[in-house]
Amino acid sequence: MGSATFRFCEELNDFLPPGRRYREFVSVCARAATTKHMIEALGVPHTEVEMILVNGEPAGFDRQLADGDHVVVCPRLDAADAASQPRLRERPSGRPRFVADAHLGGLAHMLRMLGFDTLYDNGYHDDELAAIEAQQGRILLSRDRELLKRREIVHGCYLHAQKPEEQLREIVKRLDLARNAKPFTLCLHCNAPLRPVDKADVLERLPPRVRENYQRFSTCDRCGRVYWEGSHWRNMCRVLDDMLQDFNAAG
Repeated sequence: MGSATFRFCEELNDFLPPGRRYREFVSVCARAATTKHMIEALGVPHTEVEMILVNGEPAGFDRQLADGDHVVVCPRLDAADAASQPRLRERPSGRPRFVADAHLGGLAHMLRMLGFDTLYDNGYHDDELAAIEAQQGRILLSRDRELLKRREIVHGCYLHAQKPEEQLREIVKRLDLARNAKPFTLCLHCNAPLRPVDKADVLERLPPRVRENYQRFSTCDRCGRVYWEGSHWRNMCRVLDDMLQDFNAAG
């Protein structure tokens, strides 16, 4: 049994106890411990890590640590690193798709508002979430560290914020989602695509006040819900417009 010196960068420090944040510290390592084993033993899920340096050289999650090693763990690759360093994992191909755990229903709802395919069911168990992530190439969203430490999970994001709107800001920034947003193209209830529909085709399903005041509608062919540009829609527009303008301006 030996020991190694660790330093965690940026937001990864939020996973550490206060005495270990933003500083180097020495930790005892089990025999044949890998970088993944030690990073997670120290509290950081592997899904949050983009780069590991051992004694100044890039390393993977399977690197066995030796007595006296110096380990730097980073949450993301900057532009220079991205061009020169091997990735710890390949990014999911195509447009990001998500699966959210049982405690993130509000975030799932808001991601659908932005037009991102997001599976959610408050009855999902951890095994189901892991299987969906693996089989469908989705990004698992969770506030459960232990879930994200599971070996079979490749693509995951831990949400630090507790309120859905702040969680959405966090994930939009982390995954650069603003440029790919397609607001109000998915059903907020069942995640299926929406399509425009003539008022006459849904007239019998509309409340009297809606019949009188609104002319544009969309519907979900899976669940039959009808959407119109009412006060709820305007409030959602205001939230999303402010958020997307902030990120587009920052970019």
